[in-house]
Amino acid sequence: MNLDDVRALIRDVPDFPKPGIVFKDITPVLQHGLAFRTLIDAFADRYADTQIDQIVGIESRGFLLASALAYRMGVGLALVRKPKKLPFQSVRVEYALEYGTDALEMHVDAVRPHQNVLIVDDVLATGGTAAAAGKLVRELGGRVVGYGFFIELGFLGGRTKLPDEAIFSAVVY
Repeated sequence: MNLDDVRALIRDVPDFPKPGIVFKDITPVLQHGLAFRTLIDAFADRYADTQIDQIVGIESRGFLLASALAYRMGVGLALVRKPKKLPFQSVRVEYALEYGTDALEMHVDAVRPHQNVLIVDDVLATGGTAAAAGKLVRELGGRVVGYGFFIELGFLGGRTKLPDEAIFSAVVY
């Protein structure tokens, strides 16, 4: 199995979560053991020569990918969540949406100074969420060494909002 086979399992769901949106449903990939392994192995291969101390997963589907990758690479896992979801002292960053703002939080001890951090999420769309996660990592003194995404919606230009760190997208639309 290869990434083209994995891509073929992604299901389009029209008009979700609202009319006019075509949602890229990754659950068929997660349900297919070999496809999920192929995806995680692709991430691990891409970053095999990169010194990574910690993987940061972005809520919520990013947790699924980040946890499997952290296990595969033998490194720690830290979580970036929506506000008021973390039980311990947190740092927070607000970021702009098309209409309004949102925020993300991370525990103050999730990343230590000088740690090399890979940020992982399921989809790179407009780039705001990933850029905010990178800001949190840097605020805690970590170094972002890359961003990894299962799916990139290239037509939305999210890549342009991220710094020059290595960006890997397993599937690009």
